[in-house]
Amino acid sequence: MPAFPPIFRLRQIFAAPRVVEIAGEVHRQLGKLRLEEKIKPGESVAVTVGSRGIANIHLITKAIIEHLKTLRAEPFIVPAMGSHGGGTGEGQRQVLQSYGVTEAFCGCPIRASMETVIVCQTAEGFDVHFDRHAFAADHVLVCNRIKAHTDFAGDIESGLMKMMLIGLGKHEGAKIYHRAIQDHSFSQIVRSVAGRVLEACHIVAGLGIIENGYDQTAHIVGIAPGEFETREKELLVVAKQLMPRLPFDRVDLLIIDEIGKDVSGSGMDTNVVGRKFQIHRPGSKEFPKVKSIFVRGLTEATHGNATGIGLAEFCTTRAIQQTDVEVTRINCLTAGHIAAAMMPLDFPTDRAVLEAALPTLGMVAPAEVKLVWIRNTLELREVECSAAYLDESRQRRDLEIIASPRELPFDAVGNLPPDGVRALALR
Repeated sequence: MPAFPPIFRLRQIFAAPRVVEIAGEVHRQLGKLRLEEKIKPGESVAVTVGSRGIANIHLITKAIIEHLKTLRAEPFIVPAMGSHGGGTGEGQRQVLQSYGVTEAFCGCPIRASMETVIVCQTAEGFDVHFDRHAFAADHVLVCNRIKAHTDFAGDIESGLMKMMLIGLGKHEGAKIYHRAIQDHSFSQIVRSVAGRVLEACHIVAGLGIIENGYDQTAHIVGIAPGEFETREKELLVVAKQLMPRLPFDRVDLLIIDEIGKDVSGSGMDTNVVGRKFQIHRPGSKEFPKVKSIFVRGLTEATHGNATGIGLAEFCTTRAIQQTDVEVTRINCLTAGHIAAAMMPLDFPTDRAVLEAALPTLGMVAPAEVKLVWIRNTLELREVECSAAYLDESRQRRDLEIIASPRELPFDAVGNLPPDGVRALALR
């Protein structure tokens, strides 16, 4: 009997609307908002950029800047990422640089600081913080991806409104808002704070981004400030329909090559792995139902932030060594998600992890284990699956088998390829 299940390669077929001409679509969408009627020549405009690995974010940001320059405005970029980047201005500037968002490429200054201005109080009685540079600008243009949140469920989740409080609130604001969410609800706090920000902080426009299941730009939508809530609710429905998913609803062991803040706010997207409502098991009505998760490492762009590693049961020792403990703790403490920073059981090689993990999955022979192996929770077009899924895969139109079952490709030491699933595509 084999010690490990054989694996085969699978291609998923997702709905895939796509924006081909990024800059042109940004100009068209912003043009519909007639910003020339609001922004006068010479006025400053702060443009937000967050910490997520949004497809084409450097091109989208550059196009926003160019559009504002056609109005003879003076745009600049502000990092809008709460406590990310280690909770420092320079750290947040480095996050932007890793996405190609630089002063040279975008053609404008980047003003990165953790300083905030307290602009008012909410009805609940706490201060509203706002990035100092953005507050000093004549206008603020909010740009962000609209998607399902990794912790909260509702008609508004992650998008423009969340960026106005968590992102632009910087470290101080994010700490307050996450605490307030514990006492109230995400829905209440996001509406309460965003409402005050819209009143007091010169928001001139929003640009919402939706991605398809292939991590491509599906839609870019210009939104007037007075329509943020209505339009974001509508666009969230579209985003959820397009988001990538695992190919199967029930998984014994999920192997993830990399997690990181550039992949998801929670390192791995909890909507994809089925850990949105509980830490080490899915909710009763939540799918997919994954018994155990094995994390192999961190993305380079996460800069050691291992937020989300605590959602996994197993990891390599390498993943622990890649972790910047201080940065990870700052992020998880700020978000009030302490368990996300806790460390799984680690072993020195991939083989050692699997030898420890497989016996914990129940009374199932290794050859029958339902194993799915992915690059990360954004890149799900091609995945590796154990042979236990072979019959189902042959019967489904949304799945294409592109490599026959073969043994797990361990090297002499007992590790899988460093580039994981991506490397197997080249074999």
